Amino acid sequence: MIKQYRGMKAEKTVGNTPLPAGGYVAKIEKAKIEEYNWGSVVVIAFDIVEGEYAEFFKKQFDSNPNEDKKWKGTYRLTVPDESSQYFESNQKTFNNFIYAIEDSNSGYHYDCDETKFKGKLISVIYRNKEFIGSDGNIVTCTECGGVTDIQSIRDNSFKPLKDKLLNDVPKQNNNPNSDFADMPIDDDLPF
Repeated sequence: MIKQYRGMKAEKTVGNTPLPAGGYVAKIEKAKIEEYNWGSVVVIAFDIVEGEYAEFFKKQFDSNPNEDKKWKGTYRLTVPDESSQYFESNQKTFNNFIYAIEDSNSGYHYDCDETKFKGKLISVIYRNKEFIGSDGNIVTCTECGGVTDIQSIRDNSFKPLKDKLLNDVPKQNNNPNSDFADMPIDDDLPF
């Protein structure tokens, strides 16, 4: 017999409906820096402000009954570090963000203060993404993979992002019982 627990009641679980892939005009709600041992990331929280999905993330957040709920409308932007091997790629992405926020907000000029992003408009571009769920099955969701200026979204002249599908990831090892890449055995290995 199942033991009764505190708060036991018949209650429908509310699932998260993902935002469809595409472009959306959004307003930045908050921006903060997160530090890691490899560098810094600007985490930008936003919500959709135009069209049928306006206030999408606020509605999702408000309807979530969990105590540990998190805001789902975020974009993570790595701060370029000249000592990083990814400097040029990170610089290109960051410079695109600066262009998008300056072009979308007349009179605004980036001055290295992320707290001034709050209240600014920017357009976010969502793509489909696949990952392996906890049950081992492939799960599809959407993620913010890039930003652009708001006029590109309004004119529908933006370039959609390519989906991140698992079958696009090169297979390293065909042995499901091994966590290591296949390699020749060498008796001179130090272990």
